[in-house]
Amino acid sequence: MQTQEFGLPLMSGFHKLTSRMSEPLPTAKSKSTPASAILIMHCPDQCGIVAAVTEFLCQNRGNILDLEQHVDQAEKVFFMRVEWDISNFAVPREKIGEFFKILVAEKFSMEWDLRFSDTTQRMAIYVSKLTHCIYDILSRASSGEWNVEIPLIIGNHSEAKTVADQFGIEFVHSPVNSDNKSAEEERQLEMLEQRQIDFIVLARYMQILSPEFVKRFPNKVINIHHSFLPAFPGARPYHSAHKRGVKIIGATSHYVTADLDAGPIIEQDVARVSHLDSVEDLVRKGRDVEKTTLSRAIYAHLNQKTLVYQNRTIVFS
Repeated sequence: MQTQEFGLPLMSGFHKLTSRMSEPLPTAKSKSTPASAILIMHCPDQCGIVAAVTEFLCQNRGNILDLEQHVDQAEKVFFMRVEWDISNFAVPREKIGEFFKILVAEKFSMEWDLRFSDTTQRMAIYVSKLTHCIYDILSRASSGEWNVEIPLIIGNHSEAKTVADQFGIEFVHSPVNSDNKSAEEERQLEMLEQRQIDFIVLARYMQILSPEFVKRFPNKVINIHHSFLPAFPGARPYHSAHKRGVKIIGATSHYVTADLDAGPIIEQDVARVSHLDSVEDLVRKGRDVEKTTLSRAIYAHLNQKTLVYQNRTIVFS
């Protein structure tokens, strides 16, 4: 068996280089928890994928903490997420991606992504007038439930500034309209780059992002909206739904694409209502569902539990 630098055994199949919930939310890992590496991947389904990945980890003293896989029988595509303790891993963390690509990914024509549990992502929040979602996000972040930094909140209205001030976060008023949209988005992109933002959350942001903006953050802009669409569009969906006597209300959180509200869905949830509920009751229950659904989607994204394939997501448990 051949060996490479660091004394690591090479597995067979060395080829040319190519590359890439309604349940309660778990809390963030303790700062004392050993760092782990997380790989998510997909490739054409074939024999030997799991064996190759686990052999790579085992040979290099990687202790697997979690492994989940799925095969789409119709598409013949294999999906996998694996997390392992890197405390005693033989490959330096800065070389793990390179070695995995050479020894495993190329052989199976994988698209993959690698992250580390001790890397803190930086999130920007976009908001308009409603603040129920942003309060929930900031409460979870400030309590340590999530391992995330929030350097910036951008609002096309100024109502959320008081919320940002309460949590000591910079607030920027960016009053977008049809006349200044391009210029304002350029200004926003400069701010996001300066603050090294990794992903964006639209916490009931009532403006449509341009396709050019979305391209700068592929699968890194998370949106939330009620699930009355397309039956009850417009500014007063709860009033329209109440008139029809709906029995279920819900919310959908998804990645933003150029197609409005048509991106890959991350999380959805519902709440039952009845004739006893007023419009105000529907709004209150709907907002509760919206904020918890959005928070579950953010948690999944932060913990590398989402894998976008075509226009849908595989969300690992």
